[in-house]
This record gives sequence, C-alpha cells and structure tokens, in this order.
Amino acid sequence: MTKTNQLGTTNPIIQAPMAGGITTTELVTAVSNAGSLGMIGAGYMRAEDVKNQIKEVKKQSEAPFGVNFFVPQPFQTDEKAVKKMKKQLQPYYDKFQINSDEVAVPTAEAVYEKYEAQIEAAIQEKVAVCSFTFGVPEQSKVEDLQANGIITIGTATTLEEAKTIEARGMDAVVLQGSEAGGHRGSFIEAPSPSIGLMSLLTQTADAISIPVIASGGIMDQRGIEAVLALGASFVQLGTAFLLTEESGAHPLHKKKILETPGEYTVVTNVFSGKKARGIHNKFIDEMELADVSLPYPVLNSLTQPIRKEAKQVNDIEMMSLWAGQGTLLGKEQSAAAFIHQLISR
Repeated sequence: MTKTNQLGTTNPIIQAPMAGGITTTELVTAVSNAGSLGMIGAGYMRAEDVKNQIKEVKKQSEAPFGVNFFVPQPFQTDEKAVKKMKKQLQPYYDKFQINSDEVAVPTAEAVYEKYEAQIEAAIQEKVAVCSFTFGVPEQSKVEDLQANGIITIGTATTLEEAKTIEARGMDAVVLQGSEAGGHRGSFIEAPSPSIGLMSLLTQTADAISIPVIASGGIMDQRGIEAVLALGASFVQLGTAFLLTEESGAHPLHKKKILETPGEYTVVTNVFSGKKARGIHNKFIDEMELADVSLPYPVLNSLTQPIRKEAKQVNDIEMMSLWAGQGTLLGKEQSAAAFIHQLISR
C-alpha cells in the first residue's frame, strides 16, 4: 500500500494530533520518517512551546509534518457557575491537596490570543500542514496559511460540517466517525453528530470534492483498506499511535486500552465540557451524577489539575482515558514498526 500524495508522504497514513503531551517530538518524528504524516497536538500549548517543538522535530526529520489547533468558540465565564462547580469538585481537590482558590479559568480573549499566536508560530516555522478541530478558522487565516504554502485541513463529524469546511476553501477534511477516541470535533449543532465512520464517509465522499481523511476506530491494515475503498484519500489513526513506544500517554492509560473491549468506551463531557470518547472510570460515574453545565474550556481548566495529579500518583480512576472503539486491536510497538505493518504486503 504505497502512495505518493499532495501531503508529501509515501503512504496515506496520518498520525492523529492528540493534545496533552501524547504527540511527543519522538512520536511525530518517527511517524514522519516512516513516510506517514506526523502531527503535533498543539491545542493546549503556549505559542512558544509550539514553536520549540516544531524546531525539535525539524532537527530530527526532513520529512513533512503538521500541527493541529483548537478553533476557539464563543463562551462566557459565569462566576456563579464556576463557584458551584468548584464546590462539586472540592472532594477531588482535597484528595490531591489542590488549592481550589488557585485554580483559574481562562477568558475568551485570552483563549483567542493564544490561538492566534499559535498559528503565527506555525507560519513563522513554515510547517507543511495545519489542521483544525472544534471549528473552522476564519477565511483570512485560511488564505494566510495557504499563501505561506501550508496545507489546511478541517475536522468534521457531519456532512454539513464537511461542506462548511470545503466552502471555506480548506484543502482537505478529516471525517471523524463516532468510533473515534478523544474529543468530538463537532462545531455545528445537529440532532446526532455521532454518525459511524462508514456511513459518514460514503455520504460525504459523494458530496464534496476536496480530499477526505477517514478517522475513527481504524487500527490495522484491514480498516485502512476498507476506508480507502469507500472513497477516503487518507486515513488518520489516533488510539493506535497512542499505544506506540514513542507516545507520551501514561503507561496505565496504554495498559487499560489494551485490556478493555471497545464497548466499555463512553462519550462524556465531564472532563472538559465537550463530548469525548474514553474508557469508563470512577470520575465519569461520579461526575455524571452532578450538574455539569460549564462549557469548554472553562470546565477543562477546572478539572485539569485533578487529571494532572492523578497521573503523578497513578490514579487511573481520575484520569481522562481517551480511546476509540478499536481498543483490542491495539499493540505496543514502535511507531516505525507499526507503520511498516500497516503498509506491508
């Protein structure tokens, strides 16, 4: 399965840009050096850190790679609601000796400023690809990136979202099926933004003209061949690359994925305020009984210290264990060995 394509890779495989430290320099480099497209998950990173990681990857690879950004959506910080949520989270703050008074929430202005600075860093460092999640960048940003020779990719969970991305003039679209792990990339309210990949892919491939990247539950060569046959030009794998040796995922996170059937993954908003698929645990159970009404990224900021401390003490019941539904097909190995396995015949 070899293919020369407009991304400058030798095969149609893209490593999903998983934010939060999973897409290490080592992972992105290994993927790109193996002929696939490595992606930095920059959603939570400061612009300075984005720039530094881009430079690190360039030192270790001459192959193309990309960066993913979270498109800010309007939100309001309701102080009364924040106070109420902190009270609900207090037992977890106490458990990890976190001072809730020091847990701050961002303003919409600060979030947007960081996003703009992240994009500027990508332009300055001349990355090959910029992809976007949670929304569509403004027309001016799309045109600015393309004028600098950067390929732009959007993320869609419905046909309407895919058409919106195409209409904005973006170069390609990731179609995220309901099987996918991590946050849903939805940005247009729909009766059911949780369509399975096969149905979403076949309908969308017939309706738009830009290249389609299939994502969601793909873990092996069979899955890749299936979505390419259904109209995808590329495939994006997340959970499978999370399990690789170079991934920055917590060891217990990897272990839990390998031993958990896909039906034990659930879609929840209790960690961040946005829907995301992960492995069911105690935090999800307890918080789903609470009134979780804060938007992203406000709730994400309030739970972030809990998740951070849980990782430090190996408390798997308090972590966000993002994973797609293809869990048991995963395997711990190097990224290069995994890609070789995917493309060899």
